[in-house]
Amino acid sequence: MIDATRRLLRAPAVMFEAGEIGVEAFGHNIENRHLVAALDARAAALAHLHRFAGPALAIDPGEHEVRVALPGGQQVRARLVIGADGRRSLCRQAAGIRTDGFAYEQTALTVNLQHTRPHDGVSTEFHTETGPFTLVPLPAKRSSLVYVVSPGMAKRLQRLEAAALGAMIERRSHSLLGQTTVEGDRGLFGLGWERARRFAERRIALVGEAAHVIPPIGAQGLNIGLRDAATIAQLVVAVRRHGGDVGAMTLTDQYDAARRADVTSRSLAIDVLNRSLLSDFLPVQGARGLALYLLDRIGPLRRAVMREGMAPALSQPRLMRGQAL
Repeated sequence: MIDATRRLLRAPAVMFEAGEIGVEAFGHNIENRHLVAALDARAAALAHLHRFAGPALAIDPGEHEVRVALPGGQQVRARLVIGADGRRSLCRQAAGIRTDGFAYEQTALTVNLQHTRPHDGVSTEFHTETGPFTLVPLPAKRSSLVYVVSPGMAKRLQRLEAAALGAMIERRSHSLLGQTTVEGDRGLFGLGWERARRFAERRIALVGEAAHVIPPIGAQGLNIGLRDAATIAQLVVAVRRHGGDVGAMTLTDQYDAARRADVTSRSLAIDVLNRSLLSDFLPVQGARGLALYLLDRIGPLRRAVMREGMAPALSQPRLMRGQAL
């Protein structure tokens, strides 16, 4: 983490090394197209999983079951529905769950890059006055970039020719990866925060962005969603083993309680980090710099933060620990 601002009070650079906590890597950056293809192939290989090609047209939760209407007059009935249908979730709407949230005056530009120098498996995050400029390793001499700027600047960057954008990225990264070449399409994502008031209600459990939306800072969004899925799986398996009702209020209340602390703490940490970076208030800049200085200098504190960032101690379901259900 490198403070690349021009402010009076700048934070020291901090390096986090996976080997310090006895792991090979903090994580792996997987391109979405490869991740989706792998998940699709795995789903197709599960003999007892029935897949419907069409979208859900309507979801009607009842006292004992949920009815899902499909194209062609088909209908599926289930005791529990898991809504993994994104921030405009039909499942969340059917369950009558409201959300709280706000939008930042920031937009993330995302793009994949080729570069002439190796990244050596190191992710580098430059902190700028508009937000993080984060380079994350991909296989070979390739990386993905998330660059958080103002909405107007993001649109201007998106319209740049590939050569001009590549040159800008090289300058902004201080030629850390050598000459950069932009690959393919560029994405724009408005930054905001949104959280469901409940994560489960009326036999519907929400996972991923149906339950919570956080900025792409700190590589937490997908990981939180995976913990959602692992947690509801663990609870459902436990109830089925005892012949219970997998959609009963007891289970949905358990799921809501199990996920709330993890989601709330991660959301708060990301919000504080982002706002402290944007603030021009000197005491805030000083506090941020002091916090990073302490992380750099105090080994036990740094290691505790690294472990918590990878695997939260109080909300790590069995599947995420590599244990069978």
